[in-house]
Amino acid sequence: MGMTMTQKILAAHAGLESVTAGQLINAKLDIVLGNDITTPVAVNEFKKAGFNKVFDKDRVAIVLDHFVPNKDIKAAEQSKQCREFACSHCVSHFYDVGKMGIEHALLPEQGVVTAGDCIIGADSHTCTYGALGAFSTGVGSTDMAAGMATGMAWFKVPSAIKFNIKNKLPSNCSGKDVILTIIGMIGVDGALYKSMEFCGDGVASLSMDDRLCICNMAIEAGAKNGIFPVDEVTKAYMNGRCERKPVVYEADADAEYEKVIDIDLSKIVPTVACPHLPENTHPASELSDIKIDQVVIGSCTNGRMEDMEIAYRILSGKKVADGVRCIIIPGTMQILRECVEKGYYTAFIDAGAVVSTPTCGPCLGGYMGILAAGERCIATTNRNFVGRMGHTESEVYLASPATAAASALTGYITHPKEV
Repeated sequence: MGMTMTQKILAAHAGLESVTAGQLINAKLDIVLGNDITTPVAVNEFKKAGFNKVFDKDRVAIVLDHFVPNKDIKAAEQSKQCREFACSHCVSHFYDVGKMGIEHALLPEQGVVTAGDCIIGADSHTCTYGALGAFSTGVGSTDMAAGMATGMAWFKVPSAIKFNIKNKLPSNCSGKDVILTIIGMIGVDGALYKSMEFCGDGVASLSMDDRLCICNMAIEAGAKNGIFPVDEVTKAYMNGRCERKPVVYEADADAEYEKVIDIDLSKIVPTVACPHLPENTHPASELSDIKIDQVVIGSCTNGRMEDMEIAYRILSGKKVADGVRCIIIPGTMQILRECVEKGYYTAFIDAGAVVSTPTCGPCLGGYMGILAAGERCIATTNRNFVGRMGHTESEVYLASPATAAASALTGYITHPKEV
């Protein structure tokens, strides 16, 4: 029986000719990732287990992004522990203030991850890198500790759902609208411990930023990972960027899928996930009576250059509505620099928005935009659970950069075509 793309990658890294869904394997890792919240826990477990060196200093990545620049003493202590560990083990891929970014925007940009990789990260949105044709998944800090020491990890091989994508997106939609639509269809447990494999003629019309966004939120459907085929768009993105040679895997024609779901991109509309689950989706056009207090454009889901360009196109020469706080967070320092050079930064400020250094910040209720009781935020982030961005009586609405920017101008959830 044939294998899916994910199963082929896992088989290769386990040194096996083939694997089947449900099989337990021990696989070699190409990259082990942690951030300023999860790495300190992993470091403590690393030391407790008696490990004294990492398996490969070039295959461990530590990114300080959640509470950095540090918001308080605890955050400073956590970052200090990461710095000391990275220094003592000569970790090559250590990103601190001045060169850091939001981890899942930064690692693809810097070429740390590539096609065919097997990657674990102590952050649930590590599934982002499937956009490059890699198997990547989130794990706990204990697994990160073991991975840093041994370069290996145990997996149960996931079964798969095939998403057959056709046609092209309307001009006011993006990858965020696609994945919100899918989660609305199948639910937050619709792909529980499964591989979400995206294929079909419509894939070619999706940009790399679209794909990164879609894979990023695979976890919001409960998936083990999300993955796209490696096509010309992928190869162009990786060319001259990746530090290791990409390895391309393709699903077999007779690969077994639990189900096949057709997605017609031409039918996608600007979509919003209402509180308090990503599956609670509605067309933006049906929510125009919902008043908002805050807008956040950024995060590991939508802080990339295309997202900044969309925000600029909508906000440039206009003004954020009175009473609305608009916070824009470029995903990496490189993206921030490009925003400055292209004049986006000035346009955002002129519109009445504030631009932050790269950070996860408000997405997880960290800082840079905490909500008070009764406040509503429309955000390009990935989760809208109770209390996710602040007070348990606040509300978070998930949307694309276009919908978020349009809403900033009106003070209400707004369809992008209406501004």
